[in-house]
Amino acid sequence: MPPTNKTWHIQHHALTHQPDKTKQFICPAETSPHRATLLSFPSRRSTLPELNAATRNEIISLATAIATFEPVRLHTRPEDIPQAQALLDKQTTLSSQQRANITLISAPTNHCWIRDTGPVYIRAADAADKTRYAIDFRFCEWGQKTSERIYGASVSPAAAKALERSPQYAEWPVMDDEAMRENTAFAGVVLDLENEKTDAVADVVVRVQTDIRLEGGGIEVDGEGTFMATESSIIGDARNAGLGKAEVEAELGRLLGVSTFIWFPGRVGLDVTDVHIDAEVRFVRPGVVVVCRPHEKADKVHWEIYSEIREVLERSTDARGRRFEIHDVVEPDPACVKGDLHGEEDAPAASYVNFYFVNGGLVMPMFGDAEADAKAFELLKSLVPDREVRQVEVNALPRTGGVLHCVTQQVV
Repeated sequence: MPPTNKTWHIQHHALTHQPDKTKQFICPAETSPHRATLLSFPSRRSTLPELNAATRNEIISLATAIATFEPVRLHTRPEDIPQAQALLDKQTTLSSQQRANITLISAPTNHCWIRDTGPVYIRAADAADKTRYAIDFRFCEWGQKTSERIYGASVSPAAAKALERSPQYAEWPVMDDEAMRENTAFAGVVLDLENEKTDAVADVVVRVQTDIRLEGGGIEVDGEGTFMATESSIIGDARNAGLGKAEVEAELGRLLGVSTFIWFPGRVGLDVTDVHIDAEVRFVRPGVVVVCRPHEKADKVHWEIYSEIREVLERSTDARGRRFEIHDVVEPDPACVKGDLHGEEDAPAASYVNFYFVNGGLVMPMFGDAEADAKAFELLKSLVPDREVRQVEVNALPRTGGVLHCVTQQVV
């Protein structure tokens, strides 16, 4: 007699409903309703020792902010669960609903950047197909960018030597081959864990596999057929050797339901992501975008990227033929964010457009530049008058390489 337990039926359903490579899908806009938000508690091996505690605190602060609006699934290594729970317990102002909305999930997670390591949830283009789907892009360390020492991997030789002489650094665990294999498998593990907790076959998520390699932070869609990305973060041998732009577009068109591709040049190697779109330009709604405008102190290359993005947007139309309404959001003064640790980001990821839509709200970063924080808040609030806008203070996250969008992923 075959097994009759729930887990067996869930797994059997997922395995027997694998979509073929011609099936069409749609990636909903982030503004669509969420079942939950995925977060990942950073492991020690993914941060500088001096920034680990602050990074973990910022993830907890973000979790509590999002929990006001929707459930949060905080994936945490088994050995880190006690600390994550202790940090949550210290949040004395949490309502009972917020506490109930945050669930710790034991998982082999390392990076906090779950936008890149986790699954991307989609739906079938055929409205009659009610099955839930998610893409596993098989995270590849941003095109094999990282070494064992993910932090400090690109610092100067002098800085690297200073790091190695630090007793705290020497005892810190490394992002070794085993951890990197965990990172590549993580999206599939997230879906397996979700399916294990599912009570109904109708809620099972089927994993969609593809030959394309990319990260969720590298793609931006409006849910109506328009796609934005930098070529540097997707096209090329680092992630998609042997595939040209036309082949990438064909597959992404099938997976994401997009027909209009707006590409920006970006820059290979400028940062570990090769310039992800979610730090540069985002959809507020179809036809309306916000662009990260560099601070006056920013290096020339960031101004060049900004100018290229503006130029492309100003001559483009979306999938519905609309010209774009473009709003600039000026970065904070980098002096308010930048620290002096060897191995941290040379240019902190201090972008206000790296916000995250939640059910009924928008959660955005606050960097400590009072004037810039206030101006960005007022602009975004004016663009989403039907949503509650909340600011979350960050410093360690941008010094490690990302902000709020980078560490979140919506479940639909």
